[in-house]
Amino acid sequence: MLKLKYLFNNVDLAEMLLRNWEFDKESLDMFKYYRISSNAIYPFQAKGKTQLLRFAPKTEKYKENILAELDFIAYLRSKQYGVLETVESKSGEELVEIQTPWGDYFASVFKRVAGVQINKTDLSDKVIFSYGKSLGKLHQLSSKYKPSSNKRWSYKDVLNWIHTILVDFPDEKLAIQETMLLQDYFDSIPMTNNNFGLIHYDFEYDNVFYNEKSKSCNIIDFDDAMYHWYVMDIEQSLDSLQDCIPPEMIQQKKQCFLDGYRTEFEISEDMMLIIPACRRFANLYGYVRVLRSVEEKWNNEPEWLVSLRENLIEAMKNDSLYFGTEIYY
Repeated sequence: MLKLKYLFNNVDLAEMLLRNWEFDKESLDMFKYYRISSNAIYPFQAKGKTQLLRFAPKTEKYKENILAELDFIAYLRSKQYGVLETVESKSGEELVEIQTPWGDYFASVFKRVAGVQINKTDLSDKVIFSYGKSLGKLHQLSSKYKPSSNKRWSYKDVLNWIHTILVDFPDEKLAIQETMLLQDYFDSIPMTNNNFGLIHYDFEYDNVFYNEKSKSCNIIDFDDAMYHWYVMDIEQSLDSLQDCIPPEMIQQKKQCFLDGYRTEFEISEDMMLIIPACRRFANLYGYVRVLRSVEEKWNNEPEWLVSLRENLIEAMKNDSLYFGTEIYY
């Protein structure tokens, strides 16, 4: 998540960045449908086709990570996997670095994928099966992927980043303890090509679009991709399903998801046992990202920002419930 000061709508900045690409001027009205979280996303059209401008301050991102993300997306597309497609700028670049009056930014443009978000479907068994199948195929392709140059960071890099952030928060003793517990725990798990590789990390229903015509899924937003155990993606996906499926149906739908997954890639029951640790990792990572984001405060904040801060702090409480307790395998 970006620091709160970067969550304000800035149409002038978005237009300044977008001028590095071809676009239909009359489509700038679509900017009102923007959203900002880990990046700012502003929709627009080029030759009548909807595309998405994605940007973030250079202080918030690692260039090598973004280039590695784009490389992985290109690899997946070369294997006919359903994934978003980048749009080159006027100068032929997928990633543009731009100096602006608001600071230096990274920007990219992506074509809109076909289909509707999983949570906007009827959540039938065929949709959930396809959802799981798509993740299994992603991991199958990842297990054979060799980066051409830049390499995404790993869970170890993330834990190191977390530790670096927590140095400035000495009162966060339980979060520091949790970081060390997870480092020791994951160091004890054997890595193989069948259980560890580059994962999406955010393979949740809002990043997966089901295309009724092709009966398959298209995936967006690889911004959080990292090297981790594949079961981390499974945990994130199954956890997200609980937001849109009634409790009495969740176990059946989870099994349907796993059945789809296993048509493309196998996951051992032993690896499924580390799911609780994966949830702890996700909670810690989310907690520290929010901690860093909400650190700064200003006088006379707008009501939406005050409300957002309160909601984020409440979510942090839930994420930290088990910090510092023993992790079982």
